This record gives sequence, structure tokens and C-alpha cells, in this order.
Amino acid sequence: MKKRANKVPEEERNLCCCEYVNRFGERSHVGACCCDCEDLDDACDRFLKREPQKPESLSHVAADVTDRLRVPWLWGGARKVDLSIIPPLLLLPVLLHVAALHYLLGLVVLTALPGLVLWYYYFTHRKKGRTLFFLSLALFSLAYMYYLFVTEVLPNGDIGPVQLAVVTVGVTLTLVALALTKRGPGIVRPNREAVHSTVTYYIPAADRDPADNGGRRDVTTTTTVAHRAGSPEDSGAQRKGSGSGNWCLVCRVARPPRAGHCRICGICVLRLDHHCVWINSCVGQTNHRSFLLTLVLFLLTSLYGISLVLQSVCPSQHLVVALLYCPGVYDQSSSALRFTCAWYSSIVTCGLLHLLTVQVINVSHNVTEREAREALRDKTARSAYWGLVVDTGVYSKGFCGNWTEFMTMGENPTPPSPAPTDLV
Repeated sequence: MKKRANKVPEEERNLCCCEYVNRFGERSHVGACCCDCEDLDDACDRFLKREPQKPESLSHVAADVTDRLRVPWLWGGARKVDLSIIPPLLLLPVLLHVAALHYLLGLVVLTALPGLVLWYYYFTHRKKGRTLFFLSLALFSLAYMYYLFVTEVLPNGDIGPVQLAVVTVGVTLTLVALALTKRGPGIVRPNREAVHSTVTYYIPAADRDPADNGGRRDVTTTTTVAHRAGSPEDSGAQRKGSGSGNWCLVCRVARPPRAGHCRICGICVLRLDHHCVWINSCVGQTNHRSFLLTLVLFLLTSLYGISLVLQSVCPSQHLVVALLYCPGVYDQSSSALRFTCAWYSSIVTCGLLHLLTVQVINVSHNVTEREAREALRDKTARSAYWGLVVDTGVYSKGFCGNWTEFMTMGENPTPPSPAPTDLV
């Protein structure tokens, strides 16, 4: 049984850097990415003959492209490249250089770019799918702004080694805080004490007849059955008896208070705040503090970098005035590009400043973003300033008590979920 269970990892270990196992379970090579393209050939043939496409042809072509788009990797064979990370790498430099050609083009680009990002956000949010587009855009924006700061601002502006060191340290600390945030939000684990039996199911292999194996069947699945969690009827009875809906039918775990199920990640998270597309992960009990730290470090670094750029472009103007009016900035391509990047960074900074403000207000009232949305929907909370401040009054312990709880809540990040019998 162990040999069969480790069959795929052994194949991956024996792959060279350019080989991989495709979606059909067959061994393939990155050099053969244009071979055996039956779905693409059929789609092109129908297009040339002006015949209607099959309903599933486009999805098959997209699946083949995403499966064959890989980069060589030293361990485990070639790795798949997510297509959603490519658009920011191509579009951001092009759009910024186009916006630097004329102030009218800059106005159009810097207005349309946030609109396109918001449209794509609502499009993916409605489909409840994960995407690396926003994480790629955030990381590449940070890296590209730092690259332009070193190559354009540093040679042309009055920037010394101290200012460069401060910006470099700020970018580095932001990436470190982001890496800590990506370690995980704190997943709800099942309570092992509630497990009373382990059932092993025996099913025949897909391509073999049990009669050809002497009546024996290969072991393919081992399932652990938890106490009183064996059927949806039992789970429904538990939820009805508890009256709190703490039993998750998807993850088959009993959620502790304030935990929630993320339909995008497909997991239950301790003290779920929200799913953040900019980090492609949930924000929960374990990574909430590092998430706020990432926002603070990014905002401080961004504000300092914007001030240095505006001082180099319009040294005689006040910073706020220089951002709105800087005569002669489009006379040279270098100054125009720096001014455009300052505006782009300002737009991103304003968006993240709003996010940080909401987070600080929620922590001050000891309410998560998920709880705030549910309370506003059910009209069970007090709201002010157009819903910016939401106070449910359920978990609040005062300003100091709320922040003390927030700063110390990660000491036991993965407590087991309560036993299903505790919900009744």
C-alpha cells in the first residue's frame, strides 16, 4: 500500500528539470509543448472551415495551454506557470511609459487602470476562484517602482546613500512581513478525540478487473470517520441542535467561535477576517498581525519614496502642490516617467491606506471584517461614517482590551475544533 501511495512522488523525483507529468498522468517534456495538440488543431480547423466550435473545445484548449506552460525546475521536474501572473508583468511597464508621453494620456491611463483592476476583482470574486493576478501586480509594482527609483530617481535627483538605504530597508521589511503573512491564517483542525473509528475502503484499480487479481482489490483510499459526522443528516442535526451553525459540512469540522469557512480557499480559518486577493490568502488569527505590519511598512516606504520622487521632479514646489501641478515635468521623458510613477504609487497608497484604516477601526472595536459585513446585512450592529465604523458590541472589551487581545491572540494559533458532541 505504501509503494502505491508513493508512486507519483517517486515519478516526480525521477523527472529531469524539463520533464513533467501532464494532466492525463503521462510523462511529457517542455520541448514537446507544441506536439499532439489535437484540441487546438480541431479548433483551428473548425475556424478555418467556418464551422461552429464544440462547447468544450475552448476549455480543452485553455486547459492544454495552462498545463504545458511550464518552466524548468531542478527538483521534481518542470513547474506550471499560472497565466494570471503574466498580465501585470507585461501591462504595467507599458501603461506607465504610455502615460508618461502626455498628461492627457496619463490622465486616461491612471484613471482606467484602477477601474480595470476593480472590474477584474469583482469578476473573480463573483466566480469565487483563486488568482495570482493581484499578488503578482502587488509584488511587481513594488519591485518595478524600486527599480525605477534606482535607475531614474537616484542618478537625476538629489538622493544620497542614506535615503537609498531607508527605501531599501523599507522594501525588504515589507517583503519579510508579507512572507510571514503568507505562512498561513490558522486553519481549523479536526478534534482527534472525536474520532472513534478508521474505515479503509477497497476499490479496484481503474484499469484492472478484480477477477484478474485473484479476487484481491488494491487499496486506494483510507478515510477517517469522526464521531457523529458520518452523514449529512447527522451534521444537519448537530447544526440544528446547536443553533449556531458551527458545523462545517465542507471541511467536516466543528468551528470554534469566530471561525469561518472561506469559499475561495476551501478551508475553515480561525477568527476569519477576510480573504485578501492581494496576498492570495485568508487573513485570520495567525497572520492578522503580520498583515497589518505589512500594510504599515508598505505605506511608510511608499510615502517616503513618493516624497523623494516629487522633490527630485519639482524641487521648488510643496509636495502636495507638486503632485497636482508641476510645470515642465513632461518636457523630458525621465521626469515625466518619475512623475507618472509618483502618481501611480499615490493611487495604490490611497487604496491601502483605506484598507489599513478599516482594519485599525475593526481591531479597536474587536470585530472582524466578516462579522462586520454579516452584522450590517442583518442590521444587528451600530454603524457610523457610511459604514466605516461598525460596532457589534459582542466581543468588545474596550479600546485597550481589544488591542491587547489582538496582540496576544496568536499564542495558540491552531487549537483543535470542539468535538461534535459539544455542539448539541
